[in-house]
Amino acid sequence: MPLIKNGRVVADRYVHVLDDAPPPDGIPVIIPAARFLADAAEILHHDASVGVAWPNDRRVAELAPYLDRLALVALVFPTFKDGRAYSQARLLRERYGFRGELRATGQILRDQFMFLVRAGFDVLDVAKPGDVDAFPSALKRYTVFYQAAGEGRTSAARLRLARSSVPITRGPEFATSSELGASLAGRVSR
Repeated sequence: MPLIKNGRVVADRYVHVLDDAPPPDGIPVIIPAARFLADAAEILHHDASVGVAWPNDRRVAELAPYLDRLALVALVFPTFKDGRAYSQARLLRERYGFRGELRATGQILRDQFMFLVRAGFDVLDVAKPGDVDAFPSALKRYTVFYQAAGEGRTSAARLRLARSSVPITRGPEFATSSELGASLAGRVSR
């Protein structure tokens, strides 16, 4: 399946290693979660980059002690309507500070591309070659968001507050309703 990274198709340089197979020398590998947790010390001494395929029914907190040594975490969407991997991605990026490659795998659809990127995924393992062509337009579908996310787009609350003269004492995403109300009232009265 094609991998999309930064809007382009890229070759997958990782080899998926089965539970009982030895990792090949000198080649980046993706190891299943259960095997990784059982042999983490040995696997992390592999002579090339190491990634882990993480199912959406496991807590990402189990990965926390190893994140600084993992090059990749592949989060699995077993069905397109099961969104637990979105939460896992945000936790990995925002709570645990994971800066390696975060890959979405499994049943992902074109309609989800923008939300996957907003959740912190930087590589998408898509099912159809035609999905690659849909990627740029999917990211441009919406220009304003109510909820802040780790991908850096400015939230609607921050945009509104930036246009107002009402000072706030914390980030706009966490502004109180009275601060937001004052901001909106200030805009209306002008």
